[in-house]
Amino acid sequence: MRPLSAERPKPMLPVADRPLAAHAADAAVAAGVDELVLVVGYEGETLRSYFGDSYRSTPVEYAVQESTDGTADAVAAAADHLDGPFLVLNGDSIYDPDSVARLVESGPSLGVHEVDRPSNYGVVTLADGTVESIVEKPDEPPTNLVNAGAYVFPAAARDWLSVPTSDRGERELTDVLATTIERTAVTPVELAEWLDVGRPWELLAANERRIGQQGRRLDGDVSESARIVGDVVVEDGATVGEGVVVEGPARIRAGANVGPNAYVRATTLVGRGATVGHAAEVKNSLLMAGANVAHLSSISDSVIGRDVDVGAGMTVANLRHDEEPVRLDVKGEPVSTGRREFGAVVGDRAKTGIDTSLSAGVKLSAGATTAPGETVVRDR
Repeated sequence: MRPLSAERPKPMLPVADRPLAAHAADAAVAAGVDELVLVVGYEGETLRSYFGDSYRSTPVEYAVQESTDGTADAVAAAADHLDGPFLVLNGDSIYDPDSVARLVESGPSLGVHEVDRPSNYGVVTLADGTVESIVEKPDEPPTNLVNAGAYVFPAAARDWLSVPTSDRGERELTDVLATTIERTAVTPVELAEWLDVGRPWELLAANERRIGQQGRRLDGDVSESARIVGDVVVEDGATVGEGVVVEGPARIRAGANVGPNAYVRATTLVGRGATVGHAAEVKNSLLMAGANVAHLSSISDSVIGRDVDVGAGMTVANLRHDEEPVRLDVKGEPVSTGRREFGAVVGDRAKTGIDTSLSAGVKLSAGATTAPGETVVRDR
């Protein structure tokens, strides 16, 4: 997720009106859990400041993971809070609440989801309607069902979390699941909605989904000459100026200022305190808190970090000339986004000079700068 996670934990990146982790917490609360336990590391204070001691009337506790010895080690950090069967959700995934409720009702259970490219995940095999095994990232997947990182374990699994593992050197939740399968039937529950949010284009996809589900509400200051089309939320404290066109689904958060004469197209999130200036156009993009898009700029299919200053007249390209999906560099390797249209990823506090052009798939690191009139074709 770099550069977006360079200065804050990935689970606290915004999806519509709340952090990514809050969507998983919402699904758990809707499923009827009686306590939330957030397993944290370096990001602990950031999560504590958002969730506090109670979230949606559900008590919240915190467990600190001291090491990075796998997902089972993370859950083991919460062992003192586990009493009876327990639900485990990844804090960087999107789940639909109804499916999580079915998962809880069916426990011991595993959330599964059909995907087009199962070789990127742990692939689930079934026997007689129960989970038989998980094969990690196979070259020839036996099925299209993958492990969605959602589990309901029996109470006894608390004691299996710290059992020494094989030669991998890490204890994973799939090891605990295998132990569970040896002792009892595990029910597969197909999740109607699931999105693993590990890379910038998946964060954009998560926003597209949640913004598309929000409905219409105009609580802010909207000019009489503005044109608001479809499902648009303008939060209390936001301002939409004269001549602005907003096409839903879109969300303009509290303290944001759009216009005059700006064009906000679906599916865009304008974050808290962000600005979209005169005659600027923003399409299908995520502008995080405090981002400033100056006049006459054009941003498409992009993720713009906190407090970024986009110089006047900046343009982001979002298409390749060969019409292939746009690729981003991930850990030194070009990775397909699977999207024919994808723009740029700009880290927190970056500043671009006037009339800058960013090529499709370019990333600017936190605090990066560009010169006036510069064309950026490689990551910086």
